[in-house]
Amino acid sequence: MSKNIGTKDRLIRLILGIFSLISAYVVQEKILMIVLAAFGLFCIFQATFSWCAWYALLGKNTCPIQK
Repeated sequence: MSKNIGTKDRLIRLILGIFSLISAYVVQEKILMIVLAAFGLFCIFQATFSWCAWYALLGKNTCPIQK
């Protein structure tokens, strides 16, 4: 698992993940809560480990160190 996400992408994913987790906490519908929580945790995972499965499948790399 080599890094394939740059700093700007990581920051966007972290903010999106935090926003999704907060939204999951606030929303009343159970299914939407689970979807938002899962999406938020996935975004935070990507931001933490600098790795995106979609980028790996597409061969995309925005990490300046790994280019």
